[in-house]
Amino acid sequence: MDDKTVRIITTGGTFDKLYDAVKGELIFRESQLPRILNQARVTLPVHLDSLLAVDSLVMTEEQRSLIIRNAMSSHERMVVVIHGTDTMVNTAKLLKECLGDDDGHVFVFTGAMIPYALEDSDAVFNLGCAISAVQMLPPGVYITMGGRIYDADNVRKNRDKGIFEALAKEE
Repeated sequence: MDDKTVRIITTGGTFDKLYDAVKGELIFRESQLPRILNQARVTLPVHLDSLLAVDSLVMTEEQRSLIIRNAMSSHERMVVVIHGTDTMVNTAKLLKECLGDDDGHVFVFTGAMIPYALEDSDAVFNLGCAISAVQMLPPGVYITMGGRIYDADNVRKNRDKGIFEALAKEE
């Protein structure tokens, strides 16, 4: 297993959406990740895998299974998954359920509440947190949003507040 390279799997979500002025809506074109990684001057070896470009609210179970198969078959030990925030927890929990006890991967899911292409986006910050977290955490499945790291089993998106939060009080 490759311990030096980070695999980043993009699946769409708000993170990669662009504003189409003609249609007046947010759409997908190409992933913003290469531009973000260059802008952030990431020096870590990265394998970018543009798997899907779908809003997680319309993600099918087949697409969710594709993400999980792709992540689990990664030759890289450190895997960051860019995912839509609305169903990120669902996919992360499903991945955790599929892992064997001896799996050595570190999976960190992240996304954005505001697209990278728009002002005041949290995309770059969340990606930076995910890249740092994936290097530091023990094997498992995690979500990082808003500067916090959560175990996939202990997090939810609070839609009213627009944040992610722990389910149980953290010690």
